[in-house]
Amino acid sequence: MTILSDRDIQQLINEKDLGIDPFDPKNLTPNGYDLSIAEILLKATDTHIKTGIAQIPPQTWFVISTNEFLEMGAQIASQLWIRSSYARKGIMAAFGKVDAGFHGTLTISCFNANNSTVEIPIGDRFCQIVFEKLSSIPEELYEKRSGNYQHQRGITLDR
Repeated sequence: MTILSDRDIQQLINEKDLGIDPFDPKNLTPNGYDLSIAEILLKATDTHIKTGIAQIPPQTWFVISTNEFLEMGAQIASQLWIRSSYARKGIMAAFGKVDAGFHGTLTISCFNANNSTVEIPIGDRFCQIVFEKLSSIPEELYEKRSGNYQHQRGITLDR
């Protein structure tokens, strides 16, 4: 497994082996890409926030959908990392791997562990995705292995 640099990411996008839509070169980092927030769901009140600034109450679980639709190539997997600016505010998030062959937006489970309200602007960069090149192409890609969330758009809690 090799972690891809900004140069590698740009090359894979140009070669159509990786898709990020919309793609903004300003979101490239030396070893990843910053994903932004499309919407936030406060599950306790069933409130969907799609514009402006979300007010996340203390000790509250919430869910974020990324703005970017990803198209992971056959030999590309990735992992997510919260941006430190949000970690420093007390936001915790549950991240997993994004499998080779996955296509869709990402739904991210989060918690405000702070004792005060945290403001999160819609459209803000929330987490970094770090792409990894697999040593070989898998026998079966995400869509064949499970594919439960293939082509999802927006917040998807269960399928």
